[in-house]
Amino acid sequence: MADVARHAGVALGTVSNALNNPEKVREGTRRKVMASIAELGFIRNDAARSLAAGTSNTIGIVLADLSNSFFVDIARGAESTVREHGMNLLIANSDVDLAKQAMNISLFEESRVAGVLLAPLDSAFTRKANSLLRSTPLVLVNYESESGSYSGVVADEVHGGYEAARHLISLGRRRLVFLGGPLMLTAVAQRLAGARAAVAASPGVSLEHIQTRALKISHGRQAGQEILTRAPGTFDGVVAASDLLAVGAIQVLDGKAGYEVPTDLAFVGYDNNHFASESAIPVSTISQHGEEMGRVAAQLLIEEIRGGHSTAKQTVVIKPDLVPRRSSLGEAWRRD
Repeated sequence: MADVARHAGVALGTVSNALNNPEKVREGTRRKVMASIAELGFIRNDAARSLAAGTSNTIGIVLADLSNSFFVDIARGAESTVREHGMNLLIANSDVDLAKQAMNISLFEESRVAGVLLAPLDSAFTRKANSLLRSTPLVLVNYESESGSYSGVVADEVHGGYEAARHLISLGRRRLVFLGGPLMLTAVAQRLAGARAAVAASPGVSLEHIQTRALKISHGRQAGQEILTRAPGTFDGVVAASDLLAVGAIQVLDGKAGYEVPTDLAFVGYDNNHFASESAIPVSTISQHGEEMGRVAAQLLIEEIRGGHSTAKQTVVIKPDLVPRRSSLGEAWRRD
């Protein structure tokens, strides 16, 4: 700014006003300052301004896995709300790595962002943590603070699992299997609990659990191979704890005699992953409304930023919905 002031032949305060309070500067002087800024290639240092003013107009969001479009939807929803309040959003991807998640959180705090949205990895550290940040406001997305230290937004995973199983049962499927794991993941355990509740309320329906090591396509393929070791007809409906699991299992099973999808095996996945909707057999799924979760979480964070640490903590629960597609409905479903 001092270089700009010398180049334009004005006081340093005039440059500051031209940038921050242009109504205080005569139009001719403002134009002279802006011409010097353009010629010198000056870029305002918002980080330094935030430190000087004690405020920031930037929020950081740390996402567990950007390869899952659910988290992209969360970011999209958060950004729309942040922009409405005249703020900016910086996105960091933890890439399913706890060390990277911790680094991203620290980086945002060191950068003096106004607040942080965190869609964390499900881990003992996250579940028990009372203080993920020293002083920066933080709101959790897709995760509930067990200690009550943070506000958050979560999907009703039990309801989602119930709706997935209930959909298959309503189609006349009676021999269900749940694919998913490990059960140390809270969301997976809750989705399984919901599926079991639907089966318990439906006489003559059974549910078996095939546990997977994780929720990716490769784990779905492994689960599909395990299903192939059972006689055709052992199962007639599959609830998968993620869309990627469903896609992997379908890749292995479809086309095999007695295992065709959905004639022999109807599938419901989870997450409403964009990839699954475009797969060879579009996957019926449970949508957690990621954009809405992002919007609500951002609003909670902005309220906390403005209200201070005394702002009451709360967890907002959003019910997911079924999105039926060909993997359960067959030819009765038509792509829009």
